[in-house]
Amino acid sequence: MSDKLKILISGGGTGGHIFPAISIADALKARNPEAEILFVGAQGRMEMEKVPAAGYDIIGLPVAGFQRRLTWKNITFFFKLAASMLKAGRVVRSFAPDVAIGVGGYASGPVLKAAASAGVPTVLQEQNSYPGVTNKILARKAKKICVAYPNMERFFPPSRIVLTGNPVRKNLLDTIDRDIAVAEFGLDATKKTILVIGGSLGAGSINNGLLTAVESIRNRKDVQVLWQCGKYYHQELAQKLNELSLGNVKLMPFIARMDMAYNVADVVISRAGAGTISELALLGKASVLVPSPNVSEDHQTKNAMSLVKEGAALLVTDHETNQKLVKEALSLLDDTVHKKQLEEKIKLFAHKNSADQIAEEVEKIAKQRS
Repeated sequence: MSDKLKILISGGGTGGHIFPAISIADALKARNPEAEILFVGAQGRMEMEKVPAAGYDIIGLPVAGFQRRLTWKNITFFFKLAASMLKAGRVVRSFAPDVAIGVGGYASGPVLKAAASAGVPTVLQEQNSYPGVTNKILARKAKKICVAYPNMERFFPPSRIVLTGNPVRKNLLDTIDRDIAVAEFGLDATKKTILVIGGSLGAGSINNGLLTAVESIRNRKDVQVLWQCGKYYHQELAQKLNELSLGNVKLMPFIARMDMAYNVADVVISRAGAGTISELALLGKASVLVPSPNVSEDHQTKNAMSLVKEGAALLVTDHETNQKLVKEALSLLDDTVHKKQLEEKIKLFAHKNSADQIAEEVEKIAKQRS
């Protein structure tokens, strides 16, 4: 290890990969103020915007995902992968990191493979209860695999597994006055609140589920809905809700202050991404999870079932949203005993110091090289 700790962090594509990566970088910087940290992401993906906004440098690779359906895009996949491997190798050689960390996403594969080939120790941060093919391959040479769920010995060498949980956004545990959070969204402090966080392009079935049951929401004068619908759907939904004159629904394309949104939420409707589940667990939120069917290895269903089996969340499948989603959420709001049970059970999945634990593992590996 050089006098100054040098860390390469690769991955991204979704907030579920990017926010944990930034949290790890922040923890390393707090513990090692002189550390040099460089990110590598995929060109055109959201990490190319979010990482610089967090104060870190990032290099983009031309890598893209392989489509499971027949499409012309798969013709270019192998060319982009080869170009990304070459560029990843150049980045590793020029930056010369002490440790390379992969958080998942398109860029992780080329970068960690290049790092391992160059003799740089690697660390995997596996966020899901069921790892994808790429991480199973990368784990063969990883020094440590930081996981969020127990019983991952089915997939990874037990001696290299560390149960750390998933890092979450730093401000989620900040103390916020509920009246301030309610005012942020123009809500009514006397009403019970359902928070809906469907995501962006993947929010379609959740949005449809709410639209289908809009009359049952209208009829509940004691309930309000804070609804993040995704930018793609916002204009059309805003027009429909305006025609319906729903006074107890606040529609937003994107919620920047998730700390305040969670603060006002009595029940949360959400996809079952690993990062979101970690946030819900840390905050002890009663939740109705709708796993996305459009993800690799169907890992969101596996994430959700890990909680459901322990009585820590409810599950509504994607094709059941029109019939069951709002009904389950309203029922949970009214059943205070069941709601309390879910809140207590999901806390058992929480890890408060995940980013620091991962940073500590990285430091240990870096010191072993010195």
